[in-house]
Amino acid sequence: MTWLTSDAHRRWLEGETDRLLAFGRDARDARGGFGYLDDSGAIDATRDVELWITCRMTHVYALGALLGRPGCTAYVDHGLDALLGRLRDDEHGGWFAAIGADGPTNTAKEAYGHAFVILAAASAAAIGRPGATALLEEAVAVHTEHFWDDEAGMSRESFSRDWSDEEDYRGVNANMHTVEAYLAASDVLGDRELLGRAARITGRVIDEFGRANGWRLPEHFDAEWNPLLDYNEDEPAHPFRPYGATVGHALEWSRLIVQCASSLQQTGRAAPDWMIPAARELYAAAVRDGWHVDGHSGFVYTTDWEGAPVVRERMHWVLAEAIGAAGVLWRATKALDYANDYQRWWDFAGEHLIDLEKGSWHHELSTANELSSTVWAGKPDLYHALQATLLPRLPASPALAASLAAGNLDRG
Repeated sequence: MTWLTSDAHRRWLEGETDRLLAFGRDARDARGGFGYLDDSGAIDATRDVELWITCRMTHVYALGALLGRPGCTAYVDHGLDALLGRLRDDEHGGWFAAIGADGPTNTAKEAYGHAFVILAAASAAAIGRPGATALLEEAVAVHTEHFWDDEAGMSRESFSRDWSDEEDYRGVNANMHTVEAYLAASDVLGDRELLGRAARITGRVIDEFGRANGWRLPEHFDAEWNPLLDYNEDEPAHPFRPYGATVGHALEWSRLIVQCASSLQQTGRAAPDWMIPAARELYAAAVRDGWHVDGHSGFVYTTDWEGAPVVRERMHWVLAEAIGAAGVLWRATKALDYANDYQRWWDFAGEHLIDLEKGSWHHELSTANELSSTVWAGKPDLYHALQATLLPRLPASPALAASLAAGNLDRG
């Protein structure tokens, strides 16, 4: 018996899911979209409504609706209204990165945010919300037209509002979430082309870039996909483009590789032989470089290219991704080490991150596991923590919303 096979633990996970959903109940901005939450769960009025947060919250409340939680559907519809309304650029197409009381405050068209539009729409479509499938088809079409680079087999990064000016940068973070989005959209739409794109991105990032760099994933590239290993060396704690290798992304990718391999197999396509071994290598490298490497428990945020810690703060999302990866890899391999890690990661969350007083999880801790806000202030959204409560209860594929809709919860 392990926690991953324990009915009692599954009941605890269910309770944690509900606790997280309750924390986000005040996130709806009356003008549209979801706001950035502070430590107590109230909207931080100093911040704009951001596309990525609105999409993530729409996604997690779609999962809540699929779990049969009353009231969650209204949050999904609220998110859809914003994506079909104030966050949408009716003149040039696509979606604004951020919007304030008087209109758009960041008009950039970013692959990161647009990937989350696809994810949110796919999850909303999985519960049959009006307008969700049309929004999903539109989001995929926008991504295909502007972001998808078929020659490179990767996503471009960002553009100006009218798409005329493209950023001279390519990023693996946006591509990782594009994989997540394409897999989710493929499951809902039955579009095998999107699954093929997800597999192409995964192959290039992991089997090419990751393997060649000792499983420490390069994150930043120029427009020709040449790695920029010193990118942001002078701003190492950047929340989206930090210098060096990002431990949490290796963990996140390890889970997505298994999901992609499983999706390929379920559609009658052979998964490449390298996939599961690479997922295990990535996970092992992240744990080796990131966990308890500076005399304190917890995962560091980033390392240099030799594996030495750079930004040592502990981010909640890294631990959440470790939980998800351990659970998914255990299902794929039944290796006891993953079950042991899974329990160890949850024990850390319970001791240091889960905030039983104010709700949700602390988003950042110092090296001494005390509250910190060097990179992340407040508790912006529920995405990573809530998914950590569901991934152990579902198969690796299909994506979470499609899997819940198929009735896969706690089966096997």
